Amino acid sequence: MNEALWYASRATGVASIVLLTAVSVLGVVTSGRRRPHGDQATIVMALHRWLSLGMAAFLTVHVGTAIAETYVSIDLISAIVPFTSEYARAWVGLGTLAIDILAAVIATSWLRPRLPERTWKAVHWLSYLLWPAALVHGFMLGTSDQPILRFVTVLCAAVGAGAIGWRATTSHHDRDRRRDVLVQEWS
Repeated sequence: MNEALWYASRATGVASIVLLTAVSVLGVVTSGRRRPHGDQATIVMALHRWLSLGMAAFLTVHVGTAIAETYVSIDLISAIVPFTSEYARAWVGLGTLAIDILAAVIATSWLRPRLPERTWKAVHWLSYLLWPAALVHGFMLGTSDQPILRFVTVLCAAVGAGAIGWRATTSHHDRDRRRDVLVQEWS
């Protein structure tokens, strides 16, 4: 039974990081000035939300099985309060920190109609900390004799970094024109 929990924890951890990366990439795509419009925006946002729900479900099983299996000792407190685990304190702590940030992102998403836009955005910006914390957690606690698990994490890092790079380097479609107009000499 304990071995099944261990495998379930690993499998749901990998599924969680893949889904978190997909959700993060979709979030990056929808937040920039080049975000989709019309029907495309509806589809992308719906996909972002549904994948978020799937990720939360896999993450719940991941945490539950990590607590339930007894090969390493991770208790419920360590799953809530970062950096309190007896086992791999730093790496489990990063995972816990990611979960705590995710809880704030989910809560503010549910409360979005009742929150100021600035508050919602500020909490969502924490996703730029959540995602790398989860990546490092997964990479450092991944099974070293299973290179496919590490490869998946590294691939997620590359995809996410590419999306963030795209967001940082893309500009509004008329940014160059605006700049040219501003530097024109007016008589």
